[in-house]
Amino acid sequence: MPVSVPRQRIVSAAGQGETTAMDATAVTDTGTGTGTGTGPAASTAPAADRDRTDLTLLVVEDDPAGALAVPELLDAAGAGGTRVRIRTARNLTEAERLLTDDVHCVLVDLALPVPRTAADEDPLAPLRHILRLAPRHAVLALAPSADAELAAEAVRVGAQDHLFREELDGRLLSRAIRYAVERKRNDAAKVKLAESRLRAQENARLERGLLPTPLLDGSDLRFAASYRPGRSRALLGGDFYDVVRTPDGTVHAMIGDVCGHGPDEAALGVELRIAWRALTFAGLCGDELLSTLQQVLEHERESEEIFATLCTVDIAPDGRRAGLCLAGHPAPLVAQRGGSARLLPYEDGGPALGLLPRARWPRRQVELGGAWSLLLYTDGLIEGRTAGPGSPRLGQDGMVDMINRQLTGGLRGETLLEAAMAEARALNGGELTDDVALLALERDRARG
Repeated sequence: MPVSVPRQRIVSAAGQGETTAMDATAVTDTGTGTGTGTGPAASTAPAADRDRTDLTLLVVEDDPAGALAVPELLDAAGAGGTRVRIRTARNLTEAERLLTDDVHCVLVDLALPVPRTAADEDPLAPLRHILRLAPRHAVLALAPSADAELAAEAVRVGAQDHLFREELDGRLLSRAIRYAVERKRNDAAKVKLAESRLRAQENARLERGLLPTPLLDGSDLRFAASYRPGRSRALLGGDFYDVVRTPDGTVHAMIGDVCGHGPDEAALGVELRIAWRALTFAGLCGDELLSTLQQVLEHERESEEIFATLCTVDIAPDGRRAGLCLAGHPAPLVAQRGGSARLLPYEDGGPALGLLPRARWPRRQVELGGAWSLLLYTDGLIEGRTAGPGSPRLGQDGMVDMINRQLTGGLRGETLLEAAMAEARALNGGELTDDVALLALERDRARG
């Protein structure tokens, strides 16, 4: 049902006294929500996307006779044809109906009657009400010059500026509107920047949780790692890894991948990594460790569809042999010094964590030799394409060939990992769609 509201005027700063009256009965919004409307007065486009030379001012003052004569907004300094559309509301209820997305600025009279829900002693209750209704709009406070302290307090509460009724003229009001609008935009930009910095800090903490500093004191093994998030995400995904040396001299390494790409998956990856480190230092290994990790995943995951793949390697103190457990994860590569890289045996691997409630993960003993390089990776590397979109995937065989070419070129450690990542992206024709984590451990016979 149409609701009768006050009339709207359009005042042009380029023309002398160009005033157009619009019948406000075209506004048919009968609700009380903010920033909504269903007539010509309501715009569905954001204010910043429309012509910046047009501004809409909502004047909220309670004199039904219109004693507050909003002057024609003529700027002697030259407004370049700026037009200001003026809407008037006699009370806060009407203001709520007229406060649509196309309003740039609200001029609120501090002398408005205090809403019943507000404290009777609060002279800024009308302003506070408008600020709650219009958190994204610029707001100007109007007060008598005798209430200078109240006007200043209005700015401290949240208004962009204050004006004195006795000093109000067209030039001052025009300038104040434009200043308030730009200040509000600047404030919004600062808020977004602060939020962005906060997210960056949170991401950094998340990264430290997923990709920790290895604990290898006393070991003769060299460690290198590389991580790159998929192209569609700014946050880290669910890939994680860790390396620790226990008091008996065994070096334990792991790499894993939680299915999905988001903060929940990343947080679950952090929990699994921390749980793995704690359980490893507690002496758990192989099937016992993975069974306990599955219990952690089942209790912490958001839904039963969430699972995680995992590869664990425990390297004996002499560095010549290792135990390997695979939970739905691709097998690592090993290359003896001077030889070619090959995949470690993976026929005895178990399912991913979280798929089968009573699964088992056998531990397989593998020989490493005196000097070797061991590469653990997540499937984001092997799922890349070999010749751009639509071409076959790299796969494990293609990855082995790629690593062998780089080993032949004398690449080791971080240089090898970065080269592998760069070549995989180049073959894919751009950034890889999935997160990729790479972890390398090397042993030089001359050192041990």
